[in-house]
Formats: sequence, C-alpha cells, structure tokens
Amino acid sequence: MDLSSIVHSHPEIVSGEPVFVGTRVPARNLVEWLEGGHTLDEFLDNFPSVSRGQAITFLEQATEAFLAGIPRAA
Repeated sequence: MDLSSIVHSHPEIVSGEPVFVGTRVPARNLVEWLEGGHTLDEFLDNFPSVSRGQAITFLEQATEAFLAGIPRAA
C-alpha cells in the first residue's frame, strides 16, 4: 500500500492534522489508542472509516521510520 494512500494532510481537514486518507481521523489517534492499552481491533471498531490495511501500513511505516533513526552498532 502506497504511503500517499494511508495518511495525508490538508489545511481544510482537521486544521491540517495528518489524517487517514478518506477520513477525518487523525493518525495520532491510532497511536494514542494503542498507548492507552486498546487493541487495533478496538480502534478499527471505533473508527470504521479507517481500513485495517491503512492502520497496519501506518504502523509498519512508523516503525521503520523510528528504527531508521537509531544508530547501528559497529
């Protein structure tokens, strides 16, 4: 799934907050739900406009971006 089909930002949608494409659901909500101890399924049940594929790809991309910033041991 292409990143541009996962999350985008537009100044007229939720004041420019990055949201899942085709929704008004901020991507940050997914992270906050998981931090709060909820499951991915609970998030998807509460935000049905977000597809499972979007959520999983977002988490995969976020993980890769985070890990890319960690210096590798020599």
